[in-house]
Amino acid sequence: MDGNAAGATRPDVKLVIAKKENTPFVKGRRKFFRYRDLGVSDATGGTMRAQVMEAITGMTEPTGWHVHHCQAQFIYVLKGWVELEFEDGTRTRMETGDAGLIPGEMKHNEIATSDDVEILELSIPGPMGTTPCDPPAARG
Repeated sequence: MDGNAAGATRPDVKLVIAKKENTPFVKGRRKFFRYRDLGVSDATGGTMRAQVMEAITGMTEPTGWHVHHCQAQFIYVLKGWVELEFEDGTRTRMETGDAGLIPGEMKHNEIATSDDVEILELSIPGPMGTTPCDPPAARG
């Protein structure tokens, strides 16, 4: 028996094991982070993406307001901390063990990080574009 419910078909997802020694950190969209692709995008045909972001240095300036073009972005802080602000007025400092789900197209700004921050980031779908945007309108 294959473990699937009777008549169920397995999703078109491949098994992937990302070993640290085979998935090196590389440069990416932020100059103060390096990124490690965990192979999920290839294994899911782009349905989902997973990567680890690690600080090269702490942030020297906020990222600026931006949106990500995806359905959702999930972040889990593995080490250190990151400060974020969102279009709805939420401002938070996420520390080791904290997690957040950011809806796609939601305006947000990364304000600061610790020098040792590490974050696991997932997005659906896998390709996730980033576009700078104007800050949200002032709330009164």
